[in-house]
Amino acid sequence: MEEEASRFDDHAFVPMVSLEMSVTVFKSQWQFCDEITEYLSDILGQGHSDPARYANFLSVAANELIELAFRATNGRGTISFSLARSATYNRLRIAFPCDEEFRDKRVKTGSGKIRPGSDRGFDHPVTQSEEALLNNLATIFGAAIHIEKDGADRIGIIADFPSAEDFQ
Repeated sequence: MEEEASRFDDHAFVPMVSLEMSVTVFKSQWQFCDEITEYLSDILGQGHSDPARYANFLSVAANELIELAFRATNGRGTISFSLARSATYNRLRIAFPCDEEFRDKRVKTGSGKIRPGSDRGFDHPVTQSEEALLNNLATIFGAAIHIEKDGADRIGIIADFPSAEDFQ
């Protein structure tokens, strides 16, 4: 359990790339979700024995998380995407502004964590359909997915994907 929690420690990760854009621009075209996913997935694939396979597989998860942010953001401020790498994990972090009501329904005091293979209620940090989506992504990809408050009016979605290429 402590090992799981330490996976969200930023000190073990080296930044790879970050992208920040206006939420208004991001929400102006649904196609941006696919374009940002492709860009980030290609970078995640670097350094693997089969970069295209790794990038294609992870693009499914990255796209779902980016589309969740697209639907959830309130249209003000900026949205940021970043990738970082540790010895064993690749981290995707998406931070965006959202309405207080949306944030409070998804993140309880502290933060909500979704761990692979877990089938508990997680104290309902996200809606039931989002919880199912995130739980499925965590299970399929062996990822640890964490949702947290990021300032007064923002939330962050952090997903740690194993860098091993042995996806089931």
